Amino acid sequence: MAEEVILLDLWSSPFGTRARIALREKGVHFDLREEDLPSNKSPLLLQMNPVHKKIPVLIHNGKPVCESHIIVQYIDETWGPESPLLPSDPHERARARFWADYVDKKIFPAGRTAYRSTGEAQEAAKKEYIEGLKAVEGELGDKAYFGGERFGFLDVSLIPFYSWFYAVETFTGCSFEEECPKLVRWAKRCMQRESVARSLPDQHKVYDRMSEIRKKVQAQ
Repeated sequence: MAEEVILLDLWSSPFGTRARIALREKGVHFDLREEDLPSNKSPLLLQMNPVHKKIPVLIHNGKPVCESHIIVQYIDETWGPESPLLPSDPHERARARFWADYVDKKIFPAGRTAYRSTGEAQEAAKKEYIEGLKAVEGELGDKAYFGGERFGFLDVSLIPFYSWFYAVETFTGCSFEEECPKLVRWAKRCMQRESVARSLPDQHKVYDRMSEIRKKVQAQ
């Protein structure tokens, strides 16, 4: 019996992008279903993620897996053991998970505030965002990818936010090429991978969506 793999997603979500990249890295064929968020959540989404009612949700043979990092780890454990995303060494695996958690707790909220706000709040968020990116740039060092020569878990975690760079630069007046040159080179290297190039949304479309959100937030 053929496997059924469904991904409930939203095109602009960096969290859903992680799942798309991981599935494509593993060569898994999947049914990508776009949700109409936030106003019109599908019955399938509400059924498969009744706790948070959020994307992404991976449905594998009728069984749901929720939360992007958990989904990526599930994909890694389920398919393609010959090309693992997580390191085999326990300490290196823990280190990758630590920095992936840092992306969600430090970089994502700072970037979200930076593109939604103005004035002093925006300046503070921009500073925090750049500090967060510089911290992970330090973890990258001179390596091709965070795990060395192999594209892996932390790369999957962070690269979706590259699609935010144009918008955040435009709204805040910063330059990531100047602030984090090694990280930008890493991002461009990742974009040469088919799994990443096919999964990341166009930066200008992301900018348009962020502009809409920014207007709504500031009108409140």
